[in-house]
Amino acid sequence: MRPGRHQRGGPVQSTQDSVKSSAKVTIADVAREAGVSKGLVSFALNDRPGVAADTRARILQVAEALGWTPSLRARSLSSKRSFALGLVIARDPEVLGSDPFFTSFIAGVETVLAPEGLALVLSVVPDEETELQTYRTLVSDGRVDGVFLSDLRIDDARIQCLADLGLPTVTLGRPDQPSPFPAVSIDDTHGIAESVRHLAGLGHRRIAHVAGSPAMLHGSRRQEAFTSAMRAAGLGDGQIVETDFSIAAGADAARRLLSQPEPPTAIVFANDPMAIAGIGVAQELGIRVPEDVSITGFDDIEFARYVYPALTTVGATPLVWGRAAAATLLGLIRTGGADDVDLPAARLIIRGSASVPAPG
Repeated sequence: MRPGRHQRGGPVQSTQDSVKSSAKVTIADVAREAGVSKGLVSFALNDRPGVAADTRARILQVAEALGWTPSLRARSLSSKRSFALGLVIARDPEVLGSDPFFTSFIAGVETVLAPEGLALVLSVVPDEETELQTYRTLVSDGRVDGVFLSDLRIDDARIQCLADLGLPTVTLGRPDQPSPFPAVSIDDTHGIAESVRHLAGLGHRRIAHVAGSPAMLHGSRRQEAFTSAMRAAGLGDGQIVETDFSIAAGADAARRLLSQPEPPTAIVFANDPMAIAGIGVAQELGIRVPEDVSITGFDDIEFARYVYPALTTVGATPLVWGRAAAATLLGLIRTGGADDVDLPAARLIIRGSASVPAPG
């Protein structure tokens, strides 16, 4: 007879061993072992008042011994919360997949949510109307407790929509309209202005900007910062090519700029993937970087330091942004209020892709 079998004369498993061997320990198991009601166990495990200190300690000790873990479904039903936050992004999935900014931002969010046992619900949608409907569906289905609002737009209709829905929201950046929501912001204009000043200081006079969509606030702000910095340096407005932030659009813009009869000697790109594409296009055309054209980016993605030459870029710290946004949204949900957060301004990181222009 093998030891541990439930046969006459053999050792019998304890109640705790029996419960531990089951697939999932329940509140009923904890109540039975502790000799109290399920309701009292629920109060103790959810840290609610009405449980004597010694009884609460005994219940928690039994729960730990049994290996009890909270059921997200049960927590949701009892608290009327979903224990999830939402991020809805209206971009082409291919464009989104090629831009590591959101990957780093989401990683930052997860460093805050994971220890709290919370989930992130991500939806990628094709247009603004679908995005608005997605928010309505998330609320009607009770799928999220709050959302992050990214890629702010001029006269953004989502602000009023989310306010009407009563959904706790944190905006990534400050809207250009009155908003009831806290904002977590990075001054990205400083980094663009630094890029222009650095290039002008090196002696560049023909500087172009490959920009993002002007319908997005950060795209229009970076364009304005570029123009202002160019004027301050006495270089006029400079040449601007607008894109959708994609690698393909960045490559096309670089090809158009560098194929002109009098091409720019420096190009300021609105993100790193487009800047890296610009380096590739320049080399394809037989144009040396940085000897013939200097290139700068924005975001400081990890790959930026490993291309050749290493990319001079602006460090926007999306991981830090994600952490701050998640902490702010959780605070808003729990207390009903949260202050705006201003993160340190994005700064220029000088590497090998920018140098003095070639003579002549």
